[in-house]
Amino acid sequence: MAEAKEASQTSELPPPPPVQFLEITCKSSGIVRRFAPGTKAGFAMSLINNKLDVGTPLALYIEAVKSGEEPVSFGPSSVLLSYGNGWKLQTVLDSQQGIKKREGAQAPKTEAKKRVSEPVFDFLYVGKIVLAFLFIFLLGGIFTLALENLPSLMLLINSSL
Repeated sequence: MAEAKEASQTSELPPPPPVQFLEITCKSSGIVRRFAPGTKAGFAMSLINNKLDVGTPLALYIEAVKSGEEPVSFGPSSVLLSYGNGWKLQTVLDSQQGIKKREGAQAPKTEAKKRVSEPVFDFLYVGKIVLAFLFIFLLGGIFTLALENLPSLMLLINSSL
């Protein structure tokens, strides 16, 4: 009996050590980034996107993938975790969404990049600024005129009472 107990104890493997970090592969740059367990997906994605070169497509979200399995997507407030052997964390780019367009259906619109507007300098813009200054000076003149004539207006009101 003691031999059977000893044999069962030796056949049991110790539990695997806890995960020290999570590795996320950035699809646009190919670089693997490491994060602590418990990191939120939105934070990891923003760090990954901030370290990309200019012109490189930005990541939309993070997903766990394994061949033959349905991918698991992490929302921005989701906590990243490892699903075990064979599962890998990676970023998803706008071009990799894999949205299959059905007849009559439209893919959701997402903006991965912030658009930087170029400064617009045209005559309409200058005209609006000049008109705003004219109104400011006109309003200032009206108030100045009213304040200069305030004492005589007060005398007129007092004498009529």
